[in-house]
Amino acid sequence: MSLTSLSRRARISLAAAAAGSAAVLGFAVMPSSATATPAGKPAAAAQSEKSAKADAVTRAQMLERAATWLTANGGAQVPYSQTEVWSDGYRQDCSGYVSMTLGLWKSGPNTVELAGNRDLTTPIDLGDLKPGDLLIDADGSNTTRHVVIFEKWTDDSHTAYSAFEQRGGHGTDHRVLDYGLDSGSEYKPYRPNNLTD
Repeated sequence: MSLTSLSRRARISLAAAAAGSAAVLGFAVMPSSATATPAGKPAAAAQSEKSAKADAVTRAQMLERAATWLTANGGAQVPYSQTEVWSDGYRQDCSGYVSMTLGLWKSGPNTVELAGNRDLTTPIDLGDLKPGDLLIDADGSNTTRHVVIFEKWTDDSHTAYSAFEQRGGHGTDHRVLDYGLDSGSEYKPYRPNNLTD
């Protein structure tokens, strides 16, 4: 007997039984447009991927990862881009770079989310900066916001520090900075929550 020759009542009963079996077995019975993201991942999986706690990373591991992008492009730094992703799956901008060093989801949160999501970072005092902590300017537009990775103070008076960053017009860099040290600076210090000593 074919499905088309079954009575309407029989077809409804058969559909209900199939849906019930799927529910018992743990399959979702939902329209595909409600469960898929543009990238093809189920919406629940994409959301849980972003909200899942990242694995712990030591400060030394984070700085080692940061240094890899200095020469990852055939001996040169990874070029800067807010739209392109590098071969490791991370966006080639400052927040994508930080996401790579911390082992966060790919392609990573943006600068505003790094600063504002308490699952990712916690505000700290400037004097508490340790290697791997972040200085974030989350104000302004995508052309003015920025995040850098603190490495160490360059002097005992804390007038400058060495840092890793992924910056526009250059790419990956390791240099001495003073972002966030002036009173009223838009750069604020944060500690990544998955960073360990």
